[in-house]
Amino acid sequence: MRPAQTLERLKTALVPGKVYRRSELARISSNVDRHLVQLVKAGQLKKVSQGMYAAPRATVFGEAPPEEHSLLQSFLKDDHFVVYGPSQFNALGLGTTQLYNTRVVFNRKRVGEFQLGSRTYTFHRWREAPKVLTQEFLVVELLNRLNDLAEDRDRVVELLKNKLPQMNSRKLIHAARHYGTLSTLKKLEAIIKDNASGRSL
Repeated sequence: MRPAQTLERLKTALVPGKVYRRSELARISSNVDRHLVQLVKAGQLKKVSQGMYAAPRATVFGEAPPEEHSLLQSFLKDDHFVVYGPSQFNALGLGTTQLYNTRVVFNRKRVGEFQLGSRTYTFHRWREAPKVLTQEFLVVELLNRLNDLAEDRDRVVELLKNKLPQMNSRKLIHAARHYGTLSTLKKLEAIIKDNASGRSL
């Protein structure tokens, strides 16, 4: 296949918003580095990190950032992760009100802070990671990170006790055993035990 034909084939394969590793594109092009330079220069790919490129996605408001799940899956080479912003803790009704301009990736591979495209992500590595963000996971992660947040810790725990009857205790313990620190698991078990004792009086 002639170089021009290979380049056209590469262009045709690009999906707007998707993130690609160089190794993925090398399966299509035998001269991938040259073609990457050409595609970036033409604006048909954007470099988001070392060895990672995004196909731009146009919207009525201008160019949209890469699709987040595709970006993180490509970076991690894994799809067992969840991404959230600590501001999402506020929806749990546990007294948190702070707004945070950060994205946290709970995953099995990476730890630290990384710049991917125009956004910075904080990666927390754990032995297991869910694929879906659930209320139970957010409660456990709130307790995991409680000391790092600008909140009244005692009030958060007290509100969790009050809200527990509306939650699924079995799912909470399951999430704590898989995604929580030992301290979080003990704290949650104690809260559930105290709550059950209070109801039996």
